[in-house]
Amino acid sequence: MSTIPPFPAVAAAASLLLVATGCTTPAATPVTTATESAGYCDELTGTIQDVHEELGTPGVVVLVRSAELGDCSITFGTGDLEAGGTIGFDDQFRIGSNTKTMTGTVILQLVDEGLIALDDPVSKYREGVPDGDAITIEQLLNMRSGLQDYSGLPAIADSMDTTPGRVWTPDELLALSYDQPPGFPPGEGYLYSNANTVLLGQIIEQLTGMPVRDVFETRIFGPLGLGRTLLPAPDESSIPDPQHADGYLYGTVMEFIDSGGVLTRQQQDDIASGTLSPRDVTDTNPSWAWAAGGVISTTDELATFVEALVEGVLLSDRMQQERLASVIPVDPADPNSAAYGWGIAKYGPLYGHAGELPGYQSFMGHDPERDLTIIAWGNMMTGPDGRLTANVLSEAVIDLLYPE
Repeated sequence: MSTIPPFPAVAAAASLLLVATGCTTPAATPVTTATESAGYCDELTGTIQDVHEELGTPGVVVLVRSAELGDCSITFGTGDLEAGGTIGFDDQFRIGSNTKTMTGTVILQLVDEGLIALDDPVSKYREGVPDGDAITIEQLLNMRSGLQDYSGLPAIADSMDTTPGRVWTPDELLALSYDQPPGFPPGEGYLYSNANTVLLGQIIEQLTGMPVRDVFETRIFGPLGLGRTLLPAPDESSIPDPQHADGYLYGTVMEFIDSGGVLTRQQQDDIASGTLSPRDVTDTNPSWAWAAGGVISTTDELATFVEALVEGVLLSDRMQQERLASVIPVDPADPNSAAYGWGIAKYGPLYGHAGELPGYQSFMGHDPERDLTIIAWGNMMTGPDGRLTANVLSEAVIDLLYPE
């Protein structure tokens, strides 16, 4: 729930798959649409069907927008295991850490407006942050503050399992981070932590005098015409629109964290025999993720957003150039490691992000050189071997569209 793995890492796990679990989902009848020129869509549909069956996710959705190749939309499976029916392109779903790009965008807008500076210390805005005099706003954006993550702690997992409607406040979340020793002195390493983005959310509210959810609507969702994208109110546990995909998880969140999402052989046998079914975790309150991962969106609207994110629609030209230039390998000694910058990641030629939380995993990416966008998501976070659903889907799409 708190990592941004590079795509090469997910391919290596393929040999770990013990049993295909697609038998728990409805028959894999695809819904595919393509523009007249999208000849690659048939091949891609077969590839996505293979991935869907391999991962055993109830439903998957893939969208490619390409000025060069034509557009292609593919779905397999269902968004509701109880009611059945096909998972839809227009279904709302939880986008997880893709939210971080939105929080980062607002911070950079405030920098553009002269209300905050990237080299400001966090202590200028928030008291009680460990090393707050040394941590800068930029280090919160690029995950180099050293503040520990809280999302994998037993307190979070237990609350999702036993009190899924619990409302977490930002201060409660940050207290869990501050109670842990920093990972390193500010600026001397990389540690992907939701605490960084929750702090940025608090600073946004302090500078604008508005709740983050309203700031997103005013500065991002409204201007881009994203009428079904929202950050829910803290006490809102359900997805408000009935046209949404339910999210599923095998076992408990605590078990998931302890196992790294890898199911036992017995669990996989039970799934194959139909004696083990996933739990519906759609209505687990996302306040524990808030400005770091709480947004709800749709396939098309997420595509529109990531295109605006990468093309610079939401920032000044200078700020957009600096933002894309901020994306560097998280391990300076390994140029092939995952690349991260000011609330934005890069996967090969695509800028964007990935996001996961129990029940959902999604990827959004846009290649500004080819004017090509990829959106992929599933309504289960991982397959039986622990691989993140949308990352595997996206890797398959990238392999086809970028054979080099």
